[in-house]
Amino acid sequence: MVRSQGRGILFLFGMLATVFTLTSAVAAEYVSVVKDGVNLRSAPGTNAEILFQLPLNYPLEVLGKEGQWFKVSDYEGDKGYIQETLVGKTPHVIVKVKECKIYSGPGTKEKVVGNGVKDVILQKVEQKGDWIKVTHPSLTGWVNKSAVWP
Repeated sequence: MVRSQGRGILFLFGMLATVFTLTSAVAAEYVSVVKDGVNLRSAPGTNAEILFQLPLNYPLEVLGKEGQWFKVSDYEGDKGYIQETLVGKTPHVIVKVKECKIYSGPGTKEKVVGNGVKDVILQKVEQKGDWIKVTHPSLTGWVNKSAVWP
């Protein structure tokens, strides 16, 4: 009898390990702010303290959901809550380094077509390996993913 209980416990631990592995392998969900001046709040609800006002297209990682509110984090690790209706799925990235080069193609041997500076938001068009194709009102090019978030 003890031996079968031991197998049951081992099976349970095995299942839990599998669930944990599958959960940690799920890709993070990202959203972007759909209008300028959106409030990031300390708790879900319009009466909660306003922590920051976020600009149009600002990218956020979704950490959870409470009713119509997303708990989110930004590239600096700041966390708060934002109404679900104020974000969309169009992918954007934000420059997280002081300055970076934007190239005409995915690689440093391509022609430099512009520079990105810290906190500039770019729309993500596609990705090839470590290179992300981005657009901005006056520029389209490729940036290394190490320079932007997410």
